[in-house]
Amino acid sequence: MKHNPNPAKVQKRISGHLKTVNLYAAGIDIGSEFHFVAVPKELDEQSVRSFACFTSDLEMMTQWLVKIGITTVVMESTGIYWIPAFEMLEEHGLDVKLVNARHVKNVPGRKSDVQDCQWLQQLHTHGLLEGAFRPEDQVCALRAYMRQRETLIRYRASHIQHMQKALRQMNLLLDNVVADITGKTGMGIILSILAGERDPEVLAKHRDSHCKKSEKVIAKSLHGHYRVEHLFALKQSVELYDFYEKQIEACDKALEDQLNQFDDKSESISLPAKRKSASAPAFDVRTHLYRVTGVDLTSIEGIEENTALKVVSEIGTDMSRWPTVKHFCSWLGLSPGNKISGGKVLSSKTKRIPNRAASALRMAALTLVSSKSALGAYYRRMRSKLGAPKAITATAHKLARLIYSMLKNGSEYVDRGQDYYEEQYRDRVIKNMRKRAEDMGYKLVEIETAAPS
Repeated sequence: MKHNPNPAKVQKRISGHLKTVNLYAAGIDIGSEFHFVAVPKELDEQSVRSFACFTSDLEMMTQWLVKIGITTVVMESTGIYWIPAFEMLEEHGLDVKLVNARHVKNVPGRKSDVQDCQWLQQLHTHGLLEGAFRPEDQVCALRAYMRQRETLIRYRASHIQHMQKALRQMNLLLDNVVADITGKTGMGIILSILAGERDPEVLAKHRDSHCKKSEKVIAKSLHGHYRVEHLFALKQSVELYDFYEKQIEACDKALEDQLNQFDDKSESISLPAKRKSASAPAFDVRTHLYRVTGVDLTSIEGIEENTALKVVSEIGTDMSRWPTVKHFCSWLGLSPGNKISGGKVLSSKTKRIPNRAASALRMAALTLVSSKSALGAYYRRMRSKLGAPKAITATAHKLARLIYSMLKNGSEYVDRGQDYYEEQYRDRVIKNMRKRAEDMGYKLVEIETAAPS
């Protein structure tokens, strides 16, 4: 006869499965026109309400949540529609968590926005939702300026292509003789063409002394077939390029002003001179970042000013948001996956996460292909072993670990060079070979090279 367990013990065991963590929790399903909000039924007779996306309606929603005693709110990250509601709720002292919609979308039986917000509220009540990373307001503002700058650079690049197209249509092969048509030589020639100059010999006089091609070669490339419609397109492209140049300068000024608002962690220590990156903003980015972080991230091989600024604007300076470096690398999407079933590893591919900081680190890793540093030697060894794509991810993972350690501990990075890395790698290989030989009952003996007679 089967023994029935004590009902009291069963009730005690089952009641501990799902504990109520957030008693005063609300769930919001974000939309482009309406937000649906769900609160506990005990707090209001109408526990589910809808609010329009107008500012006055968002204020009504916030006042209602504060009035009934809500302390924490959870919402899905839907496009950019969540930002006004998030910021308004946060300004009124509510603990707002932003969750990934993919984590809660595969739940059967939810066919409406009302059920979505109720399900979010229920999951958050039991503490089953984890909020996405969002840095403090200072870093958020810095990130917004940095992303705007990237957008402006992308728009400017399209107009450079339009300039090059108009020149090609007139058979002016300027891009064949100069590395950058927006440089000193290229822009001098283009502006002279727009001013009415057509003599190739006169146009070639704008050649800069650093240009590799001679005046004769440049003049030969400037024998063109001028047409009014192509000159018109070139003129408008140059004007648009100049416009975006001014907008980027204004964005750089806003970036510098925002960096000046951060606390000084550098202890007034000056940095040694270093060559400035061409893609970095016009101001002294390296000094500002050192003052904000207390460490020189550009001392890491492959990390230049623009990359360091982009990473700091995305992750901030507070590394306590990630308990360990493994959590940090996993958040970046640079750690190997662990898809395991039945005790067997099915896949160890990294997760596809659209992370801007990870993209910047991957680009930095790609620049180490010919570096004489230890990181460069590591990238080349991983590329010969795994191929270029995986080597880039592995090297970006190593860069992320270095940045985490420097920002968290305030430590400095010292590059020991590729020779030191190769020596350490050789010692590890020999150690593993000796251990394997001993396991198989053999002894590894080094061959002594005989001295020449």
